Amino acid sequence: STMTQGGMLILLFDELVKRLTRAEFAVDAKEFELFDESIQRCKDIIKYLKETLDLSYPISSELIRMYNFFDYTLVRISASRNKELIEDLKPLVMDLRETFKEANKIAR
Repeated sequence: STMTQGGMLILLFDELVKRLTRAEFAVDAKEFELFDESIQRCKDIIKYLKETLDLSYPISSELIRMYNFFDYTLVRISASRNKELIEDLKPLVMDLRETFKEANKIAR
């Protein structure tokens, strides 16, 4: 209850990166139940980010497209269990996290 909106957003992206990393390890270990749970949690986070996005800001249209791309890629990852797709997605998520972290610093 004391966390700022920016702090909450960064925390969600941290969790997203954590779950993607967990999915990578699960593929290697052939722990497909853990993989499926991790990817589903990623999808849930992206869904929440899309639902809570304030569309009154011009940047929101760019963010919604990025979130849609993330969602599309997660569906592909889920269907194929392709670790390379995870490796491609993770840096994009991490870059967006860093962008929000910098914006949060400036907003304070």
